[in-house]
Amino acid sequence: MSVTTRRVLLAKPRGYCAGVDRAVQTVEMAIERYGTPVYVRKQIVHNLHVVRSLEERGAVFVDENADIPPGSVVVFSAHGIAPDVRADAQQRGLQVIDATCPLVTKVHNEARRFAAQDYDILLIGHDGHEEVIGTTGEAPTRVRLVDGPEGAGSVDVRDPAKVVWLSQTTLSVDETTDTVAALRDRFPTLIDPPSDDICYATQNRQLAVKEIAGQSDLVLVVGSQNSSNSVRLVEVAKDSGAAAAYLVDDASEIDERWLEGVSTAGVTSGASVPEELVSGVLGWLAERGFDSVEEVEAIKERMSFALPREIRPPRTRDHAESHAAET
Repeated sequence: MSVTTRRVLLAKPRGYCAGVDRAVQTVEMAIERYGTPVYVRKQIVHNLHVVRSLEERGAVFVDENADIPPGSVVVFSAHGIAPDVRADAQQRGLQVIDATCPLVTKVHNEARRFAAQDYDILLIGHDGHEEVIGTTGEAPTRVRLVDGPEGAGSVDVRDPAKVVWLSQTTLSVDETTDTVAALRDRFPTLIDPPSDDICYATQNRQLAVKEIAGQSDLVLVVGSQNSSNSVRLVEVAKDSGAAAAYLVDDASEIDERWLEGVSTAGVTSGASVPEELVSGVLGWLAERGFDSVEEVEAIKERMSFALPREIRPPRTRDHAESHAAET
């Protein structure tokens, strides 16, 4: 009598990226330094469990600066803000700690630079996403949103010979490539950004899920529904050969019926997901016979970012500033 082996292919890299780790640490250190409450404008990162954990420690999440008492400490989320949000915070006398991911800041800088050169900026991204709102705010009269390849045909520009594309950092690499190709069909002289806008972590996690998808009957992506990069991982898994793929916040959201006929389950997580949630999913699967776990590493990841200047320990801040002055 043969015994069917049930295994898990665990993607690596997965989970926290450097920008998310930096943002979460920023809120934690702000609470330690200033006491509670520390206000956070929008979700610091798009993960329900992270937000709840920080709320339990004394963080108060709000939608707008108007919800924050004057003089309070506020942390801006990793997704970035428009300049008018920063100006409003200053006017209200808020103590600002900016946890915007440095890779998002890079896109903001590019938007300002190209706008100053009078380019129309074709921003590839999802309408309403906080990152898109922040980038658009850097040059609102010059940015034109393009939401996927289908949006390329309807975008209007002032001068077809003077256009550049930028992108939200958390998009599908493949879909963005398709969108750029569609835009270039319309605008042959379309300029590329100086460097890739899609963040290293988004690309690496998509590469990793591609490695396991073709061997998996089912892929479980741990992440929240409002996490763009997590949603994209589900799409990439399906496009890369997985018979089925689902997004779950944690093990409690897995439907046991999904395991019918499954011998290999792939597991990964979005860039804003703590590893403990992945461990919970692996434990849930192990209880149902998936007790053989093979980690599949697609690429090594060593990126890290310094904490925001406002929250660094004095010695670290002084050293960083001294080093910057020397270089």
